[in-house]
Amino acid sequence: MAAPAVLERSRLLVQPAIAAAVDRLCVELRRPSRYHFGWTEADGSPSSAGSGKGLRPALAVLSAEAVGAPGATAVPGAVATELVHNFSLVHDDIIDGDTVRRHRATVWSAFGVEDAIISGDALHNLAYQLLLDEPTAERVSAATRLTAATAAMIAGQAADMAFDDVTGIDLEACLAMEADKTGALIGYSASVGAVLAGAAGIHVDALEAYGRELGLAFQAVDDVLGIWGDPAVTGKAAGNDLRERKKSMPVAIVLSGHDEAAEQLGDIYDLEGDLSDADVGRAAAIIEAAGGRDRTVAEARLHLDAALDSVADVGLVDTAVVDLVDLARFVAERDF
Repeated sequence: MAAPAVLERSRLLVQPAIAAAVDRLCVELRRPSRYHFGWTEADGSPSSAGSGKGLRPALAVLSAEAVGAPGATAVPGAVATELVHNFSLVHDDIIDGDTVRRHRATVWSAFGVEDAIISGDALHNLAYQLLLDEPTAERVSAATRLTAATAAMIAGQAADMAFDDVTGIDLEACLAMEADKTGALIGYSASVGAVLAGAAGIHVDALEAYGRELGLAFQAVDDVLGIWGDPAVTGKAAGNDLRERKKSMPVAIVLSGHDEAAEQLGDIYDLEGDLSDADVGRAAAIIEAAGGRDRTVAEARLHLDAALDSVADVGLVDTAVVDLVDLARFVAERDF
């Protein structure tokens, strides 16, 4: 499925503003931050290899257009969202011990843990500085909502980490964690343009609901790719989530079965030391045979349908709704 045009259109609109924001950092923080975003040292221009999927900026732009405002209205919110999202990625890579992201070394593995931590902190703070440079009522509202979304994201990350010490995780607990960790910030992205445009609450709420459901579909697909994704496409090692013993959605589905498959998978997760390639392969086979992969794909479809229902017949601009539908379908069918 071809990438929707809005991804490139929003990238061209938002990336220069992200670059300008990052260049406000002190020189010690600017270099690792620019590296994380994939910008060249020579001219600071964005590189497509390091810039990520671009989902959140596209959602922000579309949310402004969905309420009849120019896409540019969403730029401060789109930049703030990307800064918070990328702060979380820099820190997540440290927590997970990941050495590769987007086909190259992560910030902590390239610059050291200390520089990565403080760079992530700087990106987080910069998001609020940017929104409140001009403290209009709309921008203050956007900053307040970002605070709530970020708090939910951090709570979701904490729950995800706590799962490491819990033997049995069911699908409901996994969904609650992912609704916070992923859904909250995507819900914010999908509504911030409307907030900055001063749109009616019913439209802001509909767009946020769309984003939250899309976030769950997005995470379900990510969970499948984290086990069965092609490293050449995903930029991460094959079976990476299993190697890190993550209790992602396919794993939670199988572990909650309380049957032979759950026992076999639990035994692998309980092994001492690092999991071998053979252990990872065996775990992936157990999960697939027990239906964990298929049920996660079905869960992605369920939340995709809920996202589309959220923006149907609520008075949003028709052309923008078409773009929201196309983008959501692309997210739910991607392989990267």
